[in-house]
Amino acid sequence: MKAIADGYGLIEAPVWHTELGLLFSDVINGGVYHLDSQGRVHVVFPHRRGIGGMVLHSDEGVVVSGRNISYKRFGGDGSTLLLDRDPDNGNVGYNDITADKLGRVYAGSLGSSPVFEDGREPRAGDLYVIDLDGSSRIVAEDVMLTNGLGFSPDGTTLYHSDSRRSHVVKYAARDNGDLGSKEIFAEFEMGAPDGLAVAEDGSVWIAMAGGSGVSVHSSSGERLEFVEIPLPMCTSVCFGDPDMKTLYIVTGSNGVEGGNRGAVFKYRTATPGLKVPAARVKLVDSE
Repeated sequence: MKAIADGYGLIEAPVWHTELGLLFSDVINGGVYHLDSQGRVHVVFPHRRGIGGMVLHSDEGVVVSGRNISYKRFGGDGSTLLLDRDPDNGNVGYNDITADKLGRVYAGSLGSSPVFEDGREPRAGDLYVIDLDGSSRIVAEDVMLTNGLGFSPDGTTLYHSDSRRSHVVKYAARDNGDLGSKEIFAEFEMGAPDGLAVAEDGSVWIAMAGGSGVSVHSSSGERLEFVEIPLPMCTSVCFGDPDMKTLYIVTGSNGVEGGNRGAVFKYRTATPGLKVPAARVKLVDSE
């Protein structure tokens, strides 16, 4: 498997855009980029570092995570704050995010930074939902290192990676945005579960950080296959292309010599992936 783009510090937040192609961030060096159909990479938003998650917004922009959850309009300047951090109460920022079928945004908070040195011992974070009216609340607690989030095809189950505990959990998703109790979906001995994506058949495709690939599981948690890549730090995945049968796999530089070794790979699948719904949360304040 050969890289289709490389030279990045730590690629995260892959998301498919029908017109732009693959969007992704570079956590270390900053910026959001898109990879077009000709294999050319373009800058979408420069500078901002630490973006670990990204979902499209219905108002011609994206919702991004990092030091906070914000909306950024394509072609615009500045951003709209949706959910701030609270470091005095153990929330130093946010990592992966996703949206449900109504457009609510789910965002995992970080008790300590896994990338940038903040002098804190590892601490658990929480899982928030931002509702359509812009209000937010905690819907799950005690996630040691929040990562991938994705809904089942019928929207009734939310999958969530906890990298430090080396497992993916699942919650029953309720109509009002609340979640049921946490249940173990899959556990791992090698590598740590990172970003994830869900296919139309209900299978869950999990990037394995330090595990050199993607672990594929049935909706019951049974391992079905493993997609191997040539770099160890597999950070996230998303489905894309017009038929949604291409799995885009992104990586970081950890585990190999030199910096800026993060790359993008692609793998053709038999089953189409689910397109993550666009966020529809209310946009109010600007920063």
